[in-house]
Amino acid sequence: MEIETTGGNHRRAGARYRNALLLGCTAFVAFPPACLLAQEVVDSGSATVLETLVVEGGDPDDDANSIVATKTSSGSKMATDILDTPASVSVITAKEIEERGAQNVEQVLQYTAGVTADFYGSDDRFDYFQIRGFDAYAYRDGLTLGRPFGGVREEPYAFERVEVLKGANSTIFGVSDPGGAVNYVTKRPKNERFGEVYVTGGSYEHKEVGFDFGDNLTKDDTLSYRLTGKFKDADDEFDYSRDDEKFFMGGLTWRPSDATSLTVVFDHLNRDDVPGGGGHPLGSDFDRSRFFGEPDFNYRGTDRNTVSVMFDHDFGSGLSFSSNARYSDTKTDFGYAYISATPTDGSTIADRAYFANDSSRENFIIDARLQYDTSFSNVDSRTLVGVEYNESSSDNDSYFGAAPGIDWTNPVYTGAPASVPLYSSRHNDQKTKSIYVQQDLTFSERLIATVGLRNDWLDLEETNKLTGVSSRDDLSEFTSRVGLTYRVTDQLAVYGSYAESVAPPSLGTEPERGEQIEVGVKYQPNAFPALFSAAFYDLTKKNVSVTDPITLLPSTIGEVRVRGLDLEAKAELTSNFSLTAAYSYLDSEIVEDGASTNEGNRLQFVPKHIASVWGRYTLEGSGRRGDMTFGLGARYMGSYYFDDANTQSTGSSIVFDAAYSYDIMENTSLEVNVSNLFNEKHVAYGGFGADWYNPGRAIYATLRRTW
Repeated sequence: MEIETTGGNHRRAGARYRNALLLGCTAFVAFPPACLLAQEVVDSGSATVLETLVVEGGDPDDDANSIVATKTSSGSKMATDILDTPASVSVITAKEIEERGAQNVEQVLQYTAGVTADFYGSDDRFDYFQIRGFDAYAYRDGLTLGRPFGGVREEPYAFERVEVLKGANSTIFGVSDPGGAVNYVTKRPKNERFGEVYVTGGSYEHKEVGFDFGDNLTKDDTLSYRLTGKFKDADDEFDYSRDDEKFFMGGLTWRPSDATSLTVVFDHLNRDDVPGGGGHPLGSDFDRSRFFGEPDFNYRGTDRNTVSVMFDHDFGSGLSFSSNARYSDTKTDFGYAYISATPTDGSTIADRAYFANDSSRENFIIDARLQYDTSFSNVDSRTLVGVEYNESSSDNDSYFGAAPGIDWTNPVYTGAPASVPLYSSRHNDQKTKSIYVQQDLTFSERLIATVGLRNDWLDLEETNKLTGVSSRDDLSEFTSRVGLTYRVTDQLAVYGSYAESVAPPSLGTEPERGEQIEVGVKYQPNAFPALFSAAFYDLTKKNVSVTDPITLLPSTIGEVRVRGLDLEAKAELTSNFSLTAAYSYLDSEIVEDGASTNEGNRLQFVPKHIASVWGRYTLEGSGRRGDMTFGLGARYMGSYYFDDANTQSTGSSIVFDAAYSYDIMENTSLEVNVSNLFNEKHVAYGGFGADWYNPGRAIYATLRRTW
């Protein structure tokens, strides 16, 4: 289901064009040196020694063999050392994803500082996660996917790494929520032979096969391919469930020279599942398997085709050009019968409702940028100037109506309804044009000043297909970002930053704006692969809109603020032992509320404390016995409220996960992963007619062969 996020009021022309003029002048100043340099390279007629090509958004680290990343492109769209980035950044590599056996995006993110996930429990329509107490936009290779709430559940096996940038970041990625950004980095072909195949079986009739392999097609490494796929036939933990998936991705990379690279990737994602069991009566303690929806109506389908193009060229002498583009065609639907009210008069018949949605969306987005690196005196300079164009067209139909009640002591299903009332039918067109500038200045290899400026022009149009009424809006939104990083030593850095975000919620309303002040410290020892970080922040969001999880209708509550602390460590302490640990403190407050009834309350779904730890130890083989690896993790989440009125809440919880692998022979392993090891059970979301429990214990065994 695609939720089109558009809208906003007209800005005063003076302010709009003043900001655009400022950004344009900055770009004009940045371009001439790069353009003149390119002309000199062409006219000189002499051989030019090309510098090392850094592919933005590619694979700056060995993500398949280490849990510790040292570089990221999410901090500024330039490949940058995490130590030099004036923001809190976490990277989950392919190795970490595989070690923990993460089955979905929520599991990928749940050991990351500042991130809360899975707070809707067994409601599995979307990827549910927040960063620093706010919604976070999702991106793929730096290009916007949009809000995960209402979007497509992504397939983690498609990605080389997942980068998490925390806090306001519109200057980097464009229109977005202030919580942060989750950037998925697509697997690309490599200029070497590699691969793996696996089979998985486990809980809930889970059967799965997958592959990921590639090689060179030419002897001179100029043309390479990669094929990735995953096919799953499974159920879920509740009766009448389904969790089937077909995913395929193929990529080609052409390298006509050491300075040029062109990659084209096609992927197809098809999901056929059930979004949930309809909840459980309030205050009950049924087994998770109990189903109170409608077997013939609870469904969720996704069919998406995507083509991504990534181009990089190094002109030499510090000047390079990069561009990413993506076209996607997405169709989703779901039907959901759920408990809408639990009686309090002694009756055992719960009220139910039908909710359904059909949507389709076409999207084309392209981002192009020039980067110029130079040095003068004791100053190193990196300048990035980019433009982005994003066009989407979508249709969205939503249905809602009463469903027959159900006796939870003796459920009798009534079958799919003949029809459900259509309450919303809309067509949306959105075009966004953007220009941005990023500037890094490094003084004496110690002090790094970072400045970012961006302007987004949005052309929005929405047609109510039920009434035939159309509405339009044009927005111009300017955001900025400044940061200072000081390298105390080659291993230790401290930083401070200010960043802004803007996210138009819907036509006719003011855009949501965010501001963040952050200070932090990062330590990357030379003795072993590791990254330790601490960050303090003050994050404010104005013109806040929140979305009801059942009706998906937004409401504005005013201004909210989260002040907090993030601590995180990723370390491979020895060749046999690795550790990830995270702790976050979030002090959330509703500062202004239109009704003034919730001012001073905490935000919904935002606990005060979250923490996690994952350790992995390898016992080296001896004789005929192969290596054995043991992993154990724990996730703690403090209590949080289900509503901004702070009337309903859940208690704190701790969940354990475990992993074990055994090397049967060279390049062949047996892996066992267990989520929620002790089957801890609590209400993750509830208080409004029904309760939804957290996911129960799941055990999966995988036989993997690599080469």
